[in-house]
Amino acid sequence: MKVTVKLFASFQLGRFKQELREYSDQTLVGAVVRELDIPEEDVGILLLNAAHTQMDQPLSDGDLLAIFPLVGGG
Repeated sequence: MKVTVKLFASFQLGRFKQELREYSDQTLVGAVVRELDIPEEDVGILLLNAAHTQMDQPLSDGDLLAIFPLVGGG
């Protein structure tokens, strides 16, 4: 299945901004995060087709997964 993965802010460094990627059926969001070597504790927001999602959510063909880092500030 094909899934569009969008990375934001520091997650783009050394990776990509947006990429169409191939995964096996029922791949979990967390598997994509791990494949990209993004520490799960650094993930701030996960959006699947513009809705909040969790690491244990399975992906479907044509999905759009957006991964945002934690945002610091004061």
